[in-house]
Amino acid sequence: MRAVMVGCGAMSNGWLKAIRETPALNERVDMVGFVDLDETAAKRQASEYGYTSAVTGSDLEAVIAEAKPDAVFDLVIPGARRKVAAQALNAGCHVLSEKPMANTLPEAKELLQIAQDAGKMHVIIQNRRHLPGIRRLKDVIESGAIGELTALHADFYIGAHFGGFREEMDHVLLLDMAIHTFDAARFLMPSEPVGVYCQETNPEGSWYKHGAAANALFDNADGSVFTYRGSWVAEGANTSWESSWRAIGTKGTALWDGSTDGLSANVTTSATDFMPAVEPVALPDPKTLPAEAHAGVILDFVEAVETGRTALTANTDNIKSLAMVFAAIDSAETGARVKLDI
Repeated sequence: MRAVMVGCGAMSNGWLKAIRETPALNERVDMVGFVDLDETAAKRQASEYGYTSAVTGSDLEAVIAEAKPDAVFDLVIPGARRKVAAQALNAGCHVLSEKPMANTLPEAKELLQIAQDAGKMHVIIQNRRHLPGIRRLKDVIESGAIGELTALHADFYIGAHFGGFREEMDHVLLLDMAIHTFDAARFLMPSEPVGVYCQETNPEGSWYKHGAAANALFDNADGSVFTYRGSWVAEGANTSWESSWRAIGTKGTALWDGSTDGLSANVTTSATDFMPAVEPVALPDPKTLPAEAHAGVILDFVEAVETGRTALTANTDNIKSLAMVFAAIDSAETGARVKLDI
């Protein structure tokens, strides 16, 4: 795959290291171009990672014309995503974008149509789906070991001092971070969310301008629920970046702390006792994935392009996770339950 990267800031290092350090990617991805508004950043990344013959510049259209890539890796800020992704798709390139898929839901719907009209894949980085821990939890849920899933709960508490643009954003937790947890929830649940109540706060002592904490209750089409409690100003007892999870079924409960090994599950052994005894569920072994996290999404994208299959985080799926974000924001602003617009 011949690829052009657009957006050569700090985040690009994670992508380029994943390609360099993952044999299945290093053998199959050739970075033939780098684009950034600051052309020196594009030149720096090409040199730093050994792509000395790559085309560099500040104009994506010109670099695509010269480098003739199969795909564009889109790492630009959300406000520029619609323009960059559309330009790449219309130029005949498949696109792998950072999250969020778009800056607004209408823009995401436009990109869906543009990709369909172009006959090209548009895939979104949702790296939590490519972690061994979440795959184990998904296996437990889908095996029926804890019965039919009735509720899924996620806690995300990180005291994160980023500095920079995040501290000036509106709805910072929901807009910049919650989509990771929302998308992970959709990956785990057998039913899609249809509505949400959400409360958003900016707690005393917050170093963010707006919306550093949120609580959301999603109701799903099958009658189950998903709840999210999150904060970026909760210091002293951080969860993992992958959140802490509780999956409740009709027979028992599974707990996952976000790590590879931090999974447990118990089911009841009696239906008549006031507090029934429980016994542990035999857990599946951690899966060995061909690549994890960012590398896993990039590899899935490459293989999807090669084979023509649908990527795990294709735009047609990811827009549903994005709809959760914007519905939660609408609910927080109005104080009312909001139906998902998708």
